[in-house]
Amino acid sequence: MDRLEVMRLFTRIVERHSFTLAAQDLELPRSTATQAIKELEARLGVRLLQRTTRHVRSTLDGEAYYRRCIAILGEIEEAEGAFKDTKPRGLLRVDVHGTLARHFLLPALPEFLAQYPDLQLHLSEGDRLVDLVREGIDCVLRVGDLQDSAMIGRRVALLPEVTCAAPSYLARHGVPVSIDALAEDGHLSIGFLSSATGGALPLEFMVDGALRYVTLPSTLCVAAAESYIAAARLGLGLIQAPRYHLAADLAAGTLVEVLPQWPPSATPVSLLYPHRRQLSPRVRVFIDWIAREFARHAVGVG
Repeated sequence: MDRLEVMRLFTRIVERHSFTLAAQDLELPRSTATQAIKELEARLGVRLLQRTTRHVRSTLDGEAYYRRCIAILGEIEEAEGAFKDTKPRGLLRVDVHGTLARHFLLPALPEFLAQYPDLQLHLSEGDRLVDLVREGIDCVLRVGDLQDSAMIGRRVALLPEVTCAAPSYLARHGVPVSIDALAEDGHLSIGFLSSATGGALPLEFMVDGALRYVTLPSTLCVAAAESYIAAARLGLGLIQAPRYHLAADLAAGTLVEVLPQWPPSATPVSLLYPHRRQLSPRVRVFIDWIAREFARHAVGVG
C-alpha cells in the first residue's frame, strides 16, 4: 500500500473504531490492514492507536495525525475533482428518510448512477440520530429543524404541509371552521411521537405570519409516518403531514384538507455531513443531484 492508501485506511479505522469494519469498507483483508498500520507506526516511531477487545481508539498522537490526514486527503480529492473529466468514484454511504427517498429520489436514481458509473451507493433508512463518523456514513437526509452542531448541512427543500382528516371523522365531529373551534367542538388529533423528546407533537398553524400551537386530546399516538396516515384514513383524528405524502389520499377523497387558510409551517429537508470531514466529490455530486431533484418537483428551499 502506498502512503495515501495507508492514510485512507488509518482515517477509516479511527472513524469506525474497528480494524475489521475499516478493512471491509475499503475491501481489504483484515491482516493487510493490521500490517499496514503496524508498519505506519514503526515508520513514524509513535503509537497511533489503542486497541482493546471491543474498540480501537486513537492516541493523542493518533488524533493529531488523523487531523493532518483528513486535511491532506481532502485537498487531494478537491484538487482531482477540479478537473472536468475526473469522475467521482468509490463507495458512498447515505442514510435517508425512507418516504422521501422513495418519492423524490429512487425514481431518478438510475439516471444518477448512469452518470456516475464509478460510484457505489449504499442507502440505509431511518429517522434516528446517527453517529456518522462511527457508523461510516458520509451524509444523511433528514426532515425537520436540526440542532446538531457537530454537522454541516445544506437545506435542499421546504415541504408544504396540510391538516386533514377522513370523511368519516368529519361526519362525526364536523368540519372545523376556525382554530378555536378545534377545542370548542371536541376535536381529536392522532399524536405523532417526537424521536427527540418521545412526546406527541402539537398541531401548528400559521396565523398572520406567526405559528400558533394547539394540543388536542389523542386516543392514539404513533411513531411512524405510515401508521400516522393509516390511522387518519380510519377516522381516528386530525393529522398534519407533508402534502406530497397525502396527495393520493386527497385526490381520492380518502382524506380531506381542513383549515387551509391556516397551514402548518413547511418542513425543511437537509443533507448533513460531519464537520471535520472535507466535502468529497462523491458527497458533493450527490447533494447537488438531490437539490436538483427536489427543485424539479417544484419543492422550494426557502
